[in-house]
Amino acid sequence: MVSIARKHLLEDIPRFLVAQAGIMFAVSLVTIQAGIFTGFIRSTTQLIDNSSADIWLASASLVHTELTLPIPLAHLNQAREVEGVERAEALIIKSGVWRDRTDEIAVVRLVGFDPDGRLFIPQNITQGSLSAIKAPYTAIVDSTNLKSLNVSKVGDVAQISTLPVELVGLTQGNRSIASNPFIFTDLANSNAYANSGQVANLSCKLPSGSGDIQCTNTFTKPDPNATEPPKDLTSADTISFILIQARSGENIQALQQRLESAIPDTRAYTREELTQKTQQFWQQRTGIGFILGLGAGVGVIVGGIIVGQILYSSVSDRLQEYGTLKAMGASDRIIYGAIVEQAVWMAVLGYFPGMALCWAVGIWTFATQGIVILITPTIAIAVFGISVVMCVGSAIFAIQKVIRLDPATVFKG
Repeated sequence: MVSIARKHLLEDIPRFLVAQAGIMFAVSLVTIQAGIFTGFIRSTTQLIDNSSADIWLASASLVHTELTLPIPLAHLNQAREVEGVERAEALIIKSGVWRDRTDEIAVVRLVGFDPDGRLFIPQNITQGSLSAIKAPYTAIVDSTNLKSLNVSKVGDVAQISTLPVELVGLTQGNRSIASNPFIFTDLANSNAYANSGQVANLSCKLPSGSGDIQCTNTFTKPDPNATEPPKDLTSADTISFILIQARSGENIQALQQRLESAIPDTRAYTREELTQKTQQFWQQRTGIGFILGLGAGVGVIVGGIIVGQILYSSVSDRLQEYGTLKAMGASDRIIYGAIVEQAVWMAVLGYFPGMALCWAVGIWTFATQGIVILITPTIAIAVFGISVVMCVGSAIFAIQKVIRLDPATVFKG
């Protein structure tokens, strides 16, 4: 029966190619949708992945990494005095308004940290160095965000709020699908940008005659030579997180409790806890999972319909062959097995090219857009199972025609 299944599969090459195209479409759609979802969830914790801290101390009102209330810088010194703390560093995550040389604006995410520290270091710095952001009004961005920020290379100058910013470095792979472009800089620069006010001045005038009031936005570009260097943070300033490195052998849970007791209105999270909390927010409180799942479901349905039509047509064209086999004493199990085997071969031969296409698309999107389509082994295995179930399920409809077949019809006429 193996020879019959293969013979029927390859006998009509155009029909076979159409069927494989349908399966490839279904495999690719399901895999890419699942990969985008997994990559999206992974990208929401991009900032956590840049840190080696054991504990993240934040406001008790934290929702996720980029949605939290500020805490006073004074808490940093308090944290350093807690027993079991080896090292503590401040981290600022705030919003800013980027304005390029053409006066186009964009919302950016300011990430301020200590470039001499150890607990937060942007990954994969491809140009420049961390020490460069110690200079006033300098920053590092991801290379995949250059186009959206309308800059092209290290040394380009733009503006954040009312202050200048010079690009002094680039990274690769620090883009989050869920966030605005990250602007990595030191604590003093990020604090100055966050508190520098608006970039636009609105001026209006009343016309002499009848008509509407006319208003215009006027921008004043800062003079870098006249701009004072940013001031170091004081206890009156606020930060977003305190990154904690525990002493060797320290019980992390006990240290979390001591930190929360010593510093009121705060919550201490391990890396795993903060990652889980952030990812759960995007999974449960947004509709992205439903939308991507809907797209994957459509792929399965479309692929199943195509395969079902091909198999049903193939069986209909060969009813006399199946009737002859029945008349010769072949059991229904043998005949049904040939049809199901044909469906399994279609699933396997459509799966591997579809998966290869998805890997190629994933590599291209990461290299050009910085967007991760994360195809894990679990996803690959699950999609293979879906492909087989889809094709075998389609074969069941084709089998119904054989079930009702009377072998005597083969000898009529």
